[in-house]
Order: sequence, then C-alpha cells, then structure tokens
Amino acid sequence: MVNYRYLGNSGLKISEITYGNWVTHASQVDDTDAIATVHAALDAGITTFDTADTYANTGAETVLGKALAGQRRESLEIFTKVYWPTGPKGPNDGGLSRKHILEAINGSLSRLGVDYVDLYQAHRYDYETPLEETFQAFADLVRQGKVLYVGVSEWTAEQLRAGAALAKDLGIQLISNQPQYSMLWRVIEGKVIPASEELGISQIVWSPMAQGVLSGKYLPGQPAPEGSRATDQNGSRFIQGFLEDDVLTAVQRLKPIADEVGLTMPQLAIAWVLQNPNVAAALVGASRPEQIASNVAASGVTLDADTMAAIDAAVGGVAVTDPEDTYSVSPASRV
Repeated sequence: MVNYRYLGNSGLKISEITYGNWVTHASQVDDTDAIATVHAALDAGITTFDTADTYANTGAETVLGKALAGQRRESLEIFTKVYWPTGPKGPNDGGLSRKHILEAINGSLSRLGVDYVDLYQAHRYDYETPLEETFQAFADLVRQGKVLYVGVSEWTAEQLRAGAALAKDLGIQLISNQPQYSMLWRVIEGKVIPASEELGISQIVWSPMAQGVLSGKYLPGQPAPEGSRATDQNGSRFIQGFLEDDVLTAVQRLKPIADEVGLTMPQLAIAWVLQNPNVAAALVGASRPEQIASNVAASGVTLDADTMAAIDAAVGGVAVTDPEDTYSVSPASRV
C-alpha cells in the first residue's frame, strides 16, 4: 500500500505515488482500460489523482471524472491545472488572466463531476498577465470553495517567491510546484528546491522515470520498442533528449544496482525521487492495471547512502543539472 506525505506547509496529506493521466486517458488508452487502471490505483491505496484541462484537450479530465464517479469524494485528492488553451485559441483562451481562470475552473469541475478540486495549479507562468491578477483570481476561487489549495507547475525560484508572497498577502497558501524531476533531469536541485524549502512548498514531480528511459527498455544503438513513448506522437518530443547513446549506456548501469536492492528499474527510479524530502509525490501514469502494483512497490522504500552514491556514479555524469534550464520552460507568449 502507499505511504502519504504532507503537501507543502499545509495539513493536506497526499499519496506519495500520485496517479497522473497525461498522454494516457482519452489518448493512448481506451476508456475501459483507463477506468480499470484508476480502480486498480484506488485498490492499491492511491488517493491522489492529477490531471489538467489541456490533456487530450479536456478529454483526460472527462475520463478521470467517469473513473472516480461513485467514490467517496472526501477520500480523494483531485488535482487539475490551468494555463494552456483548450478552445479555439482565441485571445483569452489561455494563460492566467482572471477571465480564463474563472472560466477554466468551471469547465474542469463539470468534466470531473465534482464541486471542488483539492489543488488548482498554474500549469505555467504567464508573462502576459500581472501576477496580482492571477493570485486574486485564485484567492477568489478558494473563498468560493471551488479550490481548496493552490499550486503551480514548472515555476522558477524567483516566480515561486513572488507567488508565495502574494498568496500570503491574500490570505491563501501556495503549497506546491510540479516540475520534471528524475535521476536524469535534476535542474530543480540548484535553486527551485532551496527556495521551496524556505517557502513551505513541496514538489509533485512528473516524469520520475524520464519518459520511461529509466525503465531500461531503450537500448543504445537499437530502435525504440514498438508502442513505446518514443514512438508515440504525443510523447515522443519530450523523450528525445534522453535517447542519446551515452545516456542509454549509463542507464543500463542501473540494472545491477536495482537488482542489489530488490527493485525493478522503474521502482528504483520512483524511489530515488522520493528520497528527496522536498518531494511530496511522484506522478506516475499507467496504461494497464497490473502496472499499478509495480509502481506502488516503490512507496516507503529507503535507499541507503551507498545505493544513492552508486546511482550517482552510474548516471550522474549524463544528468542535466543546470538551474538555468528552469528559466526556459514557460513560454514568453501564452497563446
């Protein structure tokens, strides 16, 4: 079963293995299998589910809503996000303006079939909207009861500081950031995590398996396995940087380390991100119910210092660590 951690400096506990449905629901996986996988997650003790209105252009929220229908709402933590356009890409169909936020939450609640979401996240930073406007809209949603907590995704250390200060002034909390983080992508360690620790913000990390590369299934000099993320139109652009032969060769050095501690390579990758005390949860997707049990086995695992050092020796030399890479994630223009 899954362990639970507090999210930021709040009283909200979430499952440290959190179910995410990016590129699976309403996309790679048919609805019947998606619903079965969500139910397997519930059976395994996962109570936290993360989605976004932009996933499958609103389709992922709809499928998750169907999958969670009939469950006790108070026993779930449902997260979604706002920023990217889901409509015809008109001038107000994206970003973090008051207009878009207030319209987007109503659509998300309707598709999810709930009255509120536990965490509403700014999916990127909006350079075109005053931050005060964004956080005033978030504060209004909190006071209306449509949103319980506020988070962000892929914000820089400076953006987190500014957002946390505004949230405090408005009487709400900014409690989470959702960045990419894995053995191969460590750019948040230099600035984002120290700032987050200071501010009482946790990380909910996506791609702890580096788009599946840390599973070991991609071999140097070999074509990508058929049906893998690297061959999928929706996911392939995110994985390309990890498919260099030197990276894939380094990843193969993780296999004996995983064997030594009695874990699969995916479990080792998930357990590794959870060793960071600023990480509240690892976002893990699944296309089949049987994958859930394997992922959950990474919960509660402690990797000793020798194991962590062996992992660094294996892949540290090919990991991306430059904090400057956190500054290029949010687009300069929102639409």
